[in-house]
Amino acid sequence: MSKLAIIGAGSWGTALALALSPRYDRVSLWTHEEELAARMSRSRENDVFLPGFVLPFNVDPTPVAEEALEGAGVVLGVMPSRFARRLYGEMLPFFQPEMVFVSATKGIELGTLLRMSQVLQQTIGIRFQPRIAILSGPTFAQEIASGEPAAVVIASTDSELAASIQASFSGPAFRLYRNCDPIGVELGAALKNVIAIAAGVCHGLGLGSNALAALITRGLAEITRLAMAMGGKPATLAGLAGLGDLVLTCHGELSRNRSVGIELAKGRKLADIVNSMKMIAEGVETTCAAIDLARKFAVDMPITEQMGSLLQGARSARDALRELMDRELKNE
Repeated sequence: MSKLAIIGAGSWGTALALALSPRYDRVSLWTHEEELAARMSRSRENDVFLPGFVLPFNVDPTPVAEEALEGAGVVLGVMPSRFARRLYGEMLPFFQPEMVFVSATKGIELGTLLRMSQVLQQTIGIRFQPRIAILSGPTFAQEIASGEPAAVVIASTDSELAASIQASFSGPAFRLYRNCDPIGVELGAALKNVIAIAAGVCHGLGLGSNALAALITRGLAEITRLAMAMGGKPATLAGLAGLGDLVLTCHGELSRNRSVGIELAKGRKLADIVNSMKMIAEGVETTCAAIDLARKFAVDMPITEQMGSLLQGARSARDALRELMDRELKNE
């Protein structure tokens, strides 16, 4: 029997359990919250992170890592980036060399500035060399859970692995494209959240479509510059994991990062905004990591820099906008 283990029962992990359940005999959905796992088992609903959707009969919520991972052929990591290293480390005794690992976490580890696949490789590499792929693209959990059509990317330097996951995960409403550029895919996935905060600021300030179009275009330019400096391919950033995901998170009302920007533009304190949210807005921490990466690789990222100042409370939303517009004139 085929089994998929999903680590993380937030909205995205739960949505993936719903979308991928027809593709596997069994799907285990791990959460660190024992009470939530018990409620999901009884009611067949994730009433905290994705209410209103019924878990299929073959999805088994559990707070026990060994139980979740036993017999799994594919391990899908969907935890927030800040918890990735700790969780992979705690679950290390239950990982097996024959497992394949798919990372669907969109973020960069603070301090180390490592991408999530690098965190996974470093953690599991203590025991064995894992086969790793990255799942990313323009997706909102609610729409995936509803069965609405979506196209995403599965990226790996291991073409055989990418093809295998593509075949296993693809279905009538969930289409995967292969990609051989994990660097570009992961950076696009993480950094678009920073630009989405800026898009929320534009909305919160009452700015129109002109400003948003300029923001998305110039935001993509600075994401691409950093990705190329780190070894990524520009074509990747023009695809689903780059432009596609960026457009979605900057326009979509379901975007948590965009919501953070809207509230910042209203003058709310970042701590109050974050504390009022059920789920983590990855862009907040990613902004700090992105600024450090930009400095490390000597890449100009003015929008990201301004978002950093805004998040730290060092600059108002209007002052950040003014700084961007008053920069030295240059070629595109």
